[in-house]
Amino acid sequence: MLKILLVEDDLTFAKILEGFLKRNGYEVDAKTNIKSALQAIENNNYDLFLLDYRLPDGTGLDLLSTLSVKQSAGPVIMMTSFNDVRTAVKAMRSGVFEYITKPVNPEELLMIINEASKRDPVDVAAPPKKKAFIEGNSKIAQRLSEHIRIVAPTDMSVLIVGESGTGKEHVARSIHEFSTRNKKPFVAVDCGTLSKELAGSELFGHVKGAFTGAALDKTGVFELASGGTVFLDEIGNLGYDVQIKLLRMLQERVIQPVGGTKQVNVDIRLITATNDNLLNSIANGGFREDIYHRINEFKIQVPPLRSRGDDLRLFVTYFIEQANAELGRSVKAVSAEAMRVFEDYDWPGNLRELRNVIKRMVLLSKSDIAGTDVLPEEMIDTIDQQSRKPTVDLKAIQEVGEKETIAKVLLQTRYNKTKAAKLLNIDRKTLYYKMEQYGIE
Repeated sequence: MLKILLVEDDLTFAKILEGFLKRNGYEVDAKTNIKSALQAIENNNYDLFLLDYRLPDGTGLDLLSTLSVKQSAGPVIMMTSFNDVRTAVKAMRSGVFEYITKPVNPEELLMIINEASKRDPVDVAAPPKKKAFIEGNSKIAQRLSEHIRIVAPTDMSVLIVGESGTGKEHVARSIHEFSTRNKKPFVAVDCGTLSKELAGSELFGHVKGAFTGAALDKTGVFELASGGTVFLDEIGNLGYDVQIKLLRMLQERVIQPVGGTKQVNVDIRLITATNDNLLNSIANGGFREDIYHRINEFKIQVPPLRSRGDDLRLFVTYFIEQANAELGRSVKAVSAEAMRVFEDYDWPGNLRELRNVIKRMVLLSKSDIAGTDVLPEEMIDTIDQQSRKPTVDLKAIQEVGEKETIAKVLLQTRYNKTKAAKLLNIDRKTLYYKMEQYGIE
């Protein structure tokens, strides 16, 4: 019997949900806050975690670092209200299997639990299964594919930047598949779910007795991936001490396990990703500039879904086919009205959010054409709110002009950034920040 930890502070809703899950054959422990949930996690092993986003003593995301260090921890499903959707979607990383909006649809919840229960337990040192993906035919998609194929055969360190849910891990996997290391391991690690205390151990390993709880020697990710590729997602979350160790690994290709004296040679290709602005982190002292230049030998910008034009229809068709196969349904398409909503919506969760929406529509649709009646209510509400906004976006107009000016000056100075910054009357760090902000290469 699947054992679920439910963390929900709304006692009435928690009782209803607990009863519903038990009637469907699940064993449920219900907790109302993070403190009691942590105690339950210490004393029990759970197959799945169903967490509310907002809790009295924090958010459901605060539990992720604890779950990531339990090698037997099961997948996490996050429940969010309408007001939390954008925050939650942007915070979703590989530590969260799925999110579901309130009010919870029972059929949708059972479908997600069933799908999540088939996934292997969380293990940051194990290569995740390869996911099917469609690349798209727009110019921006073709450029992305071209960059992947150009850099893949090299051993250059690649920095992938883009919003949450745009498919940065897919890009990293594609680089590995097209590289000469494709017969060796691809190991993905979400730095956002690693606690500061254990990040060094996960990446570099540790020796027995290195710290409390270190009962055995542990081989780190860099050693496990020997000959292959390591993908560090959300690298900006690494602590300063781990950054120093990472810099040494990049410079000398050796690591030293936590608490050990022996140096270990490593042969890996490093690919990193972030949805943060690392140049801002550098300016604020949170990220080392020397590491930034080491990991940024080749940068790939993954475009958000709202910028991919006609690719949206390709993704919709693909995700419908995928959902039909998973759910045993036969939906052929979405209605023209639903497609107009898709085109007007700005997709803060990008491809991940689109996949979730399509799967929900396929599940709930009573005909072979999924209409607006099975769209999440928050999407319709968001479109209505956008339609009431002023049609002239002065900030956007100013940004377009600024981007054109910077690009013109860079061409004029033949991309001499020192001269360009001087002509623009800004410092070099500000110029780098603006170039990254506007995607100028």
